[in-house]
Amino acid sequence: MAHEGLINVASGFSVRETVERLVAFAASHGLVVFARIDHADGAAKAGLALRPTELVIFGHPKGGTPLMQDRQTTGIDLPIKALAWEDADGKVRLTYNTAEWIAQRHGLGPAGAQAVAAIATGLAAAAKAATTA
Repeated sequence: MAHEGLINVASGFSVRETVERLVAFAASHGLVVFARIDHADGAAKAGLALRPTELVIFGHPKGGTPLMQDRQTTGIDLPIKALAWEDADGKVRLTYNTAEWIAQRHGLGPAGAQAVAAIATGLAAAAKAATTA
C-alpha cells in the first residue's frame, strides 16, 4: 500500500504489543506520549466492528517547535502520530507520516531542515524498535 507521505512498516507483533513497544521507545528517549487512541474500542462502543487499530501521538517540543516557528500550520501535523493496525489478512503494520512530507506540505524553509532530519531519523528508529525483535 503506497500513499504519498506515508511509511508503512510490517510488525512482527500484535497491534497492542507494537504500541507498547513504541511507547516504551518514546519514554526511554525522553519523548512525551500525549495520547493513545484505541479506534477499535471506540468502534465497539458505537456498536461497530473494526480490526485492532491504535493511534499513538508523541513527540517533544524541542523537535516540533522549530517547525511551528517556521510555519505555525505545521501544528496540525504535530505532535507526530503513528498508527498500528491489523489488515484483513491479520498482518500488523505501523504507519506514520514522513517528516519530509510534513515539511513539504507546509512549505518549511531551510531553518527547519535540521529538525526535519532529526524527526525523520527518530521516527525510523522508533518504528524499528516497535516492529522488530
